[in-house]
Amino acid sequence: MGSAVMTGMTSGIERGGVRVAADIGGTFTDVALIHPDGRIATRKVPSTPADYAGGVVEGIRQILAAEGVPVGAVSEVLHACTVATNAILEGKGAKTGLITTAGFRDVLELRRIRVPRLYDPLYRKPPVLVPRSLRLEVDERLDFAGRVLEPLDEGSVIRAIDRLAAEAVQAVAVCLLHSYANPEHERRIGVLLRERLPDAFVSLSVDVLPEMREYERTSTTVINAYVGPAVRAYLESLVARLAAEGLPERLFMMHSAGGIVDARTVMRRPAQIVECGPAAGVLGARHRGAAAGYRDVISFDMGGTTAKASLIENGALSRTDEYEVGGGISLSSKLSKGGGYALKLPVIDISEVGAGGGSIVWIDKAGALKVGPHSAGAVPGPACYEAGGTAPTVTDANVVLGYLNPRALAGGSVPISAAASRRALGESVAEPLGLSLDEAAHGVHELVTTVMTRAVKSVSTYRGRDPRDFALLAFGGNGGIHAASLARALGITRIVVPPGAGVFSALGLLYAEVETGASVAHPRRLDAAEPHALEAAYETLEEQVLAELGETRQRLVLTRAADLRYAGQAFELTLDLDAGRDLAQAARLFSEAHRRSYGYDLPGNPIEIVTLRVTGRLPRDASAPGHGRAVATPRETRRVYFGRDLGAHDTPVIGRADLGPVPRPGPLVVEEYEGTTLVPPRCTACLDPDGNILIALGAAAAGTARNPAQRSPTHA
Repeated sequence: MGSAVMTGMTSGIERGGVRVAADIGGTFTDVALIHPDGRIATRKVPSTPADYAGGVVEGIRQILAAEGVPVGAVSEVLHACTVATNAILEGKGAKTGLITTAGFRDVLELRRIRVPRLYDPLYRKPPVLVPRSLRLEVDERLDFAGRVLEPLDEGSVIRAIDRLAAEAVQAVAVCLLHSYANPEHERRIGVLLRERLPDAFVSLSVDVLPEMREYERTSTTVINAYVGPAVRAYLESLVARLAAEGLPERLFMMHSAGGIVDARTVMRRPAQIVECGPAAGVLGARHRGAAAGYRDVISFDMGGTTAKASLIENGALSRTDEYEVGGGISLSSKLSKGGGYALKLPVIDISEVGAGGGSIVWIDKAGALKVGPHSAGAVPGPACYEAGGTAPTVTDANVVLGYLNPRALAGGSVPISAAASRRALGESVAEPLGLSLDEAAHGVHELVTTVMTRAVKSVSTYRGRDPRDFALLAFGGNGGIHAASLARALGITRIVVPPGAGVFSALGLLYAEVETGASVAHPRRLDAAEPHALEAAYETLEEQVLAELGETRQRLVLTRAADLRYAGQAFELTLDLDAGRDLAQAARLFSEAHRRSYGYDLPGNPIEIVTLRVTGRLPRDASAPGHGRAVATPRETRRVYFGRDLGAHDTPVIGRADLGPVPRPGPLVVEEYEGTTLVPPRCTACLDPDGNILIALGAAAAGTARNPAQRSPTHA
């Protein structure tokens, strides 16, 4: 495949070396390369589901050859993947057993007694990751302070291990009651497991999540075990393949909180990469949005299998440690929980739905049109690929509508058949519903927009934020095609489509800093906390972070935080708690944070410490992005259908470089190597000084569109 080249986005490059980043998507694997002078090249190759490492290595090989870069010049390889996520969503993780305290066998079943669909009497929650027959109890008991009420009965442990061995489990999670306060019993079980099941992946809650709350701790530990063998096998294969190519053996992985860590750390705690690919895109969106003059941004990432959204407010990422993965939508909203698997690890707050270019279009038994969550993926792919896929997909609908090139994608390197798209959509949708082909295709387009509004509302409306106050920064292979429809549905008037939008998650990796964190339960009242005990606990966490990153205190930025709550509350707020901040000041700051979050505080009510946290970050140089070098496209005109209200238009097909600083009215189709951007009628588009496409909708397009060189004071 061809590659695209641009300049800018030079955050933190290692001078004297080339850095390479690769991100696996459901359909394509995206690769980005940054030269020491800041030039960036991109590459798209088909993903290889049978062995994702093959696509990564092939993409790196191709981009190095295209750029004339010798393998020895590469100083760093960064990576984000969907291996952990797919294992959960597809139910293809390891056969996993759970060892827990007697009486707590069914914690995974009980969950939090939430039903996300109150008016759906047929709703069924997704099955637990460990069936009841593999959830085994052992005799032991600790109290909340870690005092031993009943010693560990090693005989019961050995019986449980032998039963798991007989069941040929591949992974074992261990989560004992109150082990966060005293890890001794869990550590001993870990020793016995490694002696008697040496080939199993062992996950101890004291290593994964030494914090309160039995369900969240058990679920997170089980997820870590469930995805562990698949992630470990994949990363071992990838590291070996990279070494065989002569590339650096040290591989850096993006984790879900937006930092990067050594792949060896990920092999021990694979749950931390469940949302690593989307996190890279949000990281890039924050940098690109700020450079374009927008500090309040909703990132919108639509790829081949899913659509993701995240909120960036006043230039800051939204992070959470309360997340659910699976269940049709992955999110952290307290209003919509109960449908997935709890993952209580730091993540960028991203909402994800099963709606992408490869999402399959189908009609249910009641005759209603449906999109996803099943995807044609890279293999066999949409019908237009003519690679074995016969079911119509969102991509096929976009081909029929004229939004996508009817001959080839990715700069001509992926031939497609418009006739195959028309045939698949006609036979499966238009004819059964008695619609014209245009109406059926546009119905798919509108339906997938409706599905994606769930993701955006989950990070905006459900958080008390009005999406109309934000710009929509769209990326991913299909983000530019669907951004205008999504923005119109939400009342958003500004869209930003950055250079390299189709490979933006790979580009986002180049912004990432080496970062990791550690936490420990520390339950006590704030006014009774002893400063020297807090200091000792924080120093222990800092030593863990230093050991994990293999760095010195002088090179790292260490940040302290604590989870606080009013006595009697069930949930906490995380508050910065620096070394020099006294506890009285912490109480005042917590009350202020509580008032901002919930609209009230409780003066005089006791405040409790629940968890202590430390984050270690290795800063990179943060150079400002430069200008993108956009590529012009030979001019042509294509029939494009925009729905019943707007009809069909003979629409110019242009390249990014054909846009200028003066807003140009739609309709337009902007085609590039990495992706396509659609500018419907009643919208305008222009190019800002940093090479971003700015699309204005509604009143903004009618005459209030500002010069892109001018930065709005509300966003600057």
